[in-house]
Amino acid sequence: MISKKNLILILASMATFVEALDIAIINLTIPSIQAQFGVSAESIQWLQSLYVLFFGGFLIIGGKISDSLGKKKVFIIGSTFFMLASLGAGLSSSFEGLALFRAIQGLAAAFVMPAASSIVTSTFTDEKERSKALGVFSSFAAIGSGCGLSAGGIISTYLGWHWVFLINVPILTVIIIGAIYAMEKDVRTKVESKADVFSGLLLIAAVLLLTYGIHNLGSIATQPLLVVGTLALATLLLTVLIKRLKTVSNPLFDLSIFQHKTLVLSNCMFFVLGGFFVGFLFLISMMLQKDMNYSAAAAGLLLVPFSVLSTLVAKFAIPTLLKKLDTRQLGILGMCFMLAGGLLLCGSVLFGHPLAMVLIAAACISGIGMTICYTSFAVFSVKEVPAAHYGITSSLTSTTYFVGAGIGLSIITIFMQLMPTENAVGILGTAVLAAYAFIGILILLGYQGKK
Repeated sequence: MISKKNLILILASMATFVEALDIAIINLTIPSIQAQFGVSAESIQWLQSLYVLFFGGFLIIGGKISDSLGKKKVFIIGSTFFMLASLGAGLSSSFEGLALFRAIQGLAAAFVMPAASSIVTSTFTDEKERSKALGVFSSFAAIGSGCGLSAGGIISTYLGWHWVFLINVPILTVIIIGAIYAMEKDVRTKVESKADVFSGLLLIAAVLLLTYGIHNLGSIATQPLLVVGTLALATLLLTVLIKRLKTVSNPLFDLSIFQHKTLVLSNCMFFVLGGFFVGFLFLISMMLQKDMNYSAAAAGLLLVPFSVLSTLVAKFAIPTLLKKLDTRQLGILGMCFMLAGGLLLCGSVLFGHPLAMVLIAAACISGIGMTICYTSFAVFSVKEVPAAHYGITSSLTSTTYFVGAGIGLSIITIFMQLMPTENAVGILGTAVLAAYAFIGILILLGYQGKK
């Protein structure tokens, strides 16, 4: 018999699993969606960019609203919107409709994730129990991210790309019903501060405009007013946001937290990591299917071992490495694996995509580098930050990761347009990927703080 506490943990963890899964699950379905709607590679990437940008852009405000309105209420409402958006995406008959529902999915996920985390924290009050519960909760998110590619490939091959989204509906229906009956009622606190919604809207508007402007840099010669105007407006909104955060009584987040050098560094690195890894997911999906002619299911199965490798690295290698290296050195090691993977992908383009080279690259990136980097940067982010600020620190680094993912993916597609080739993935796209890792290494090498 499952205890009520463990049932709540399962419900919260499964919701997080679904939302993490949806970050990667769409990648191996991209060629099928592209073929059905007849859209270009630079347009299709918006299905990924919109999800991660809305997810990251609203993550902080999602946590604030969860605290003020009640975590159970926000969890149920957010899960319901995610379920309806998944249904809408699966039934979409146009690319524009699908893109809209992907944005709504990201928005809903930004409310569910912090609410689910808060529910787990408040349900398990004993320190040891809470640590174990949060470990389970985090592992569900990691597993969701890791198996998203494989699951998406298999589902889209045998059921069609629509079911990549529709499969969420029955799962979330069970989660919502379970949450209604199993989760404790929200307890209102005596003093409830209003969430800084306007700052959250300014943030997401600025990030979307910035991403759109960067995405269209390739057409600046033919549409200079659109590109320059979009980037100028994004800059203006960011300026207004910073001024507002300095003056409003209850800001979305306190800018003074950035006085900690390790937090600034970790946010820079999460930005680079987001651009690199989501760019890798996009490129490897296109490469395996369009250039190497594997089915979505076969491509997904080829990538399964790297999810297992990632788990083994996290369990056995990282604890040992942390005893021998400081977090900065560990981050450099992780980025070196990322760089090696990026260079191998460059080589695979030049030498006709030999499978061994592509798989070794995937092992360096998805199996080893990503796990090491994420752990290193997460630990580094709280190195100088007071314990009372751990929550906002986690939200900020997650937001930076997703924003970096959206902007980084747009930059990759720009360079892919500059030198079109017969292949779906040309040398410039993979070169940008390698450049991200190289920039990350330079940032870490240039850090002069305490180790």
